[in-house]
Amino acid sequence: MRILLTNDDGIHAPGLDVLEAIARQFSDDLWIVAPSEEQSGAGHSLTLSRPVRLREHGPRRFSVSGTPTDAVMMALRTVMPEQPDLILSGVNRGANLGDDVTYSGTVSAAIEGTLAGIRSIAMSQVYEKEGMGDTVPFAAAEAWAARVIRPLLDTPFAPRTLVNINFPPRPASEVKGIRVVRQGFHDYARGSVVEGTDPRGYRYFWFGLHGIEQTPGHATDLEAIQDGYVSVTPLQLDLTHDASLAALAGRFA
Repeated sequence: MRILLTNDDGIHAPGLDVLEAIARQFSDDLWIVAPSEEQSGAGHSLTLSRPVRLREHGPRRFSVSGTPTDAVMMALRTVMPEQPDLILSGVNRGANLGDDVTYSGTVSAAIEGTLAGIRSIAMSQVYEKEGMGDTVPFAAAEAWAARVIRPLLDTPFAPRTLVNINFPPRPASEVKGIRVVRQGFHDYARGSVVEGTDPRGYRYFWFGLHGIEQTPGHATDLEAIQDGYVSVTPLQLDLTHDASLAALAGRFA
């Protein structure tokens, strides 16, 4: 089985090393193509206004001077001699839960793989304490990823769907299990914009996402993580709201 590994934290991110160790439990035919620098929050963006540069770091290990989407496109169209059987994106440093998946470069790399018709899985390690940098513990992902991925390898994926996995911020021994849940909803009404002044006297602004309210009940990825479970969520690329089609069509009849 040929596996493409990518992420949005960059080619030197600790989570990519974790992902490689996870993938080697399934295959030795691994290819790594990741952004040269961190691209968190890049979403499904594509670089169109400047050239994208490719750098080789070793056998079957490359970086791309662009977004996670660029990395997957370069892997599939330029780097790899044959298409992979599986794309794994991650392991992201931080959660990709609820509607945050629309911002996520990690999820978007898997989306690009899905658009190419390749089975794609995004993985993220949730953490609680801010300011941890590269010291985020990946123990839950390291211990649980293979047992989550294994059943997915022979599970039929519906066309234009992918799977988003998040690991709770707990020691591996304290993870309660795996829940298959729907995508939750974040309320960013209490999010913040932090203002400061740089050393040259210019104002800057930094987005903060504090005080996030979660979806009521226990049926979404948000609550699964809060309760100490690995969350597994199938996502679809078709964003059409079918229930509104007839009503909108009536407005233009």
